[in-house]
Parts: sequence; structure tokens; C-alpha cells
Amino acid sequence: MSAQTIGIIGGGQLGRMLAMAAARLNFRTVILEPQADCPAAQVANSQITAPYGDPVALAELAAACDIVTYEFENVPVEAAATLARNVPVFPPPRALEVAQDRLTEKRFLNDCGIPTARFHAVDNQADLEQALADFGGQGVLKTRRLGYDGKGQRVFRSLADRAEGAFAELGNVPLILESFVPFEREISIIAARAIDGTVKAYDPAENVHRDGILDTSTLPARIGEATASAARESAEKLLAALDYVGVVGIEFFVLPDGSLVANEIAPRVHNSGHWTEAACAISQFEQHIRAIAGLPLGDPSRHSDCVMTNLIGDDMDDVPAWLAKPGVLVHLYGKTEARPGRKMGHVTELTRSTG
Repeated sequence: MSAQTIGIIGGGQLGRMLAMAAARLNFRTVILEPQADCPAAQVANSQITAPYGDPVALAELAAACDIVTYEFENVPVEAAATLARNVPVFPPPRALEVAQDRLTEKRFLNDCGIPTARFHAVDNQADLEQALADFGGQGVLKTRRLGYDGKGQRVFRSLADRAEGAFAELGNVPLILESFVPFEREISIIAARAIDGTVKAYDPAENVHRDGILDTSTLPARIGEATASAARESAEKLLAALDYVGVVGIEFFVLPDGSLVANEIAPRVHNSGHWTEAACAISQFEQHIRAIAGLPLGDPSRHSDCVMTNLIGDDMDDVPAWLAKPGVLVHLYGKTEARPGRKMGHVTELTRSTG
């Protein structure tokens, strides 16, 4: 297989792990990222240090690469569309359009036949008060764009929670109010679609969040086969509707009867799929590279049960203890400063072989 060059927009830890997987398959990588010496550039062949939407940088990236992908969903859609006129871009720019706006995302999921929480568009304070009245004073108010890891949100638990000024507090930008979902647990599924339409899905992970950030992903999830099958079917519907190429992550709430409500989609490799690098022969990162490069998708089956734990901020102090434990893969992201809420690495502990 001849060497090709893959462009990766975004220089964080996901780009880093994509570049590492690409190198194993004889691909070169070029990172487009405004921060010099970013985590991805530390393991890539070169970096273009410029804003994601810079036209000169985009032209340089297109000229240098055979394929372009991205590691996060807030890449400017215009930048992805500009690149797509000169070089294949996977996942397609349409996936960015859907994922970048929570209202568009919810409507798209519903159009695919995938249930979500009830929701209202909120464009002003009056919209908010009317939406809260419809939901009995309860719900999660979110910015439609750019929120992540619990940022850009406000929770209303009853009519006693004052809504006055809430629209302004979140920046006077378009919002969405989502109803509460009486879920028992949260799961996610990582799936990949190849250029020829082949789909492969990993086992669903059960996720626990801490302060709005993913803390652990555990395999197997405490769900029945019908629930796992429903997650896979939802992924297949979504991937087909977007004519998607690459890896996607979909988060779900599991209701008491085992049915699913989709929470959000991520058109990229996903934090809740990091366990695959330790518990599967083919990680989500290699699977993504295979998909966008037109290679056969790998077997996503799991050889071990496991728990993946994020290392956030001062959790880095625990690294020596993790390194001393048997059956643990430690992966650090090359970030120099451990700030509160910042993902510094992850560990995956293999708990039992499934063979």
C-alpha cells in the first residue's frame, strides 16, 4: 500500500490518536491547528499553524493532502466545504452542519426515526418562558452552538427556578430547551461507515459523567440485546442518511423499559470509544483511518471487558498508581498544563477476557 497524506483539522488529543493510527498504516499526516506544538502535531509529520478558516492555510492543506478529516465538530462548515471542492473531506461537511446546531440535530434525528427528548427552540426570553410553561418549569436550557462538556447550559428543576434573565445569561444567542428524560443510565455507540456503505459498530459503552464531563465508560453496558440492537440500528439509519464516511459517536439515554432516546451525535471519533484501543484488535482511531482511506473496515469485536477512565486536571497525580496496576493501558495526551476540567489522558483497565 503506497503512502498517502491525510490532513487532520484540529490538533487536540483526538487528532493525536488519529495521527498515531494513521502512521501504523503507512499514512503521513498534516495537522491544521492555530496552537503551535499542539498534542496532535507532536506525533504528526507536519503542522500548518493557522486558524481553521484561513483561506491560505486551507489551500496549503488541500495541496498537501490526499484526504482531509477533522477531530472536532466545531470546524467551520465553510472551511470544510471549501476543502471538499479540491480534496475528499470525510465525514462530509453536511455532518458538521447537523451536529453544530442542537436544534438542527434534534430535528434531523427525529426525521431519521430516532427518538429524542422533547424540545423547543428558544430565540428570546418570551420563548423561554413559554417553553418552560409547556414543560412544567423543568428542562435543560442549552446554547444551540459551541457548547460541550456541560458548558453553555442551565438546568431548571421546577417552577420555583427563576427564568428571568436566563436568555441574557447564556449570551442572547439562539438556545434550545430540552425536556428531562427519566433515564436509568447513559450509553453510547461508536460506529463506522466505509466509502462502499459497509457499517461496523462497536459494543455500546455505559457512561458516567462527572461535572458534565465523561468520567468512565464501562464494557459491557448493563443493557439487554434488544437495547444494543436498537442502538446499532439508530447508528445505521444516521450514517445512511448523511452518506457518512468515517467514525461517529451517538449518545443515548436508556429508559426503564430498555428503549432509547438519543442525546447527541458527534461526527468524529469519540471520548467514550477510547476503550477500543485496549479491548479491541482495531481501535476506533484505526477504524476511522481505514474508512476515510477506502480500506476494509476492521472487526470491531471486543476481546475483553474493560473500564476506561478519563484523567482530568489533577487526576494526573494518579498516573504512577495506574502504571503500577496490571492490565492497564495508560495514554497521556502531551499537554503541559493540568487545569481543572481539562482532559489530560485516559486509562483503560482490562477486567476480564471474553475469549
